Parts: sequence; C-alpha cells; structure tokens
Amino acid sequence: MAQNVRPMIHVPDVRAAAEWYARIGFTVIGTYDDGGGDLIFAVLSFGGSQVMFDCGGQGSTQSRREVDLYLDVDNVDELYERLKGGVEEVEGLHDTFYGMREFIIRDLNGFWITFGQRPPVAVPHQ
Repeated sequence: MAQNVRPMIHVPDVRAAAEWYARIGFTVIGTYDDGGGDLIFAVLSFGGSQVMFDCGGQGSTQSRREVDLYLDVDNVDELYERLKGGVEEVEGLHDTFYGMREFIIRDLNGFWITFGQRPPVAVPHQ
C-alpha cells in the first residue's frame, strides 16, 4: 500500500522553480539536467513532504487551477512574517471556518501554495 504522495508539477523553467522554492524554505534533494546544463527535473522537500518539478509546463494566470499545494506547518505565523513582502500574496494570514490558520501565496509560475496550521488542541481542565 502506498504511504506517500509526491506531486509532480510541470513548469516552464525547472531551475527557476527549484531556486524559488528553495528561497521560501524547501530543500533541493536532487536535480537532473539534459546534458547541456538546463535542468529538466528536480525533487525538493519541505519537512517530510516532497514535490517534483518537470520541464515542459506552462505558468498560470487563472485565479484557481486544477491543483494547488497545501502545506501543513507548525509555525504559520512565523512563516508568514518571514515570507510577506517577498512573495505574491493571494490571501493574508487568517483563520478559516474549517479551523485552520493559513495564508496563500502564488509561486513564480502563478500556482497557489497554501500554508496552514491546525490550532492547538485544548486540554480540558480538571
């Protein structure tokens, strides 16, 4: 039985995507070039998750796309403060009706990335 899902995003420029995601806190695990210096594939991690970038895609100017990335984080307020002003913000830090605290940005290709944090579980007083 599968234990992980690793999305693959097709982008116009793998090198630019890998560098952009590394700048916001992802770690580059591996890259593969075409033998001429152009990156054609990259794998990056964020905590225990991974995302892959493959060449040949197109950016998006749509307000919503078929797939967005949603990343669970432990420090959404801190991450928001670190990233704001340096990325294109879609929605600022806010609390949702479904109990998450989150914010949404666009990557360099126009794809949405949501960073969300679950609220701490209240421990009943005895």
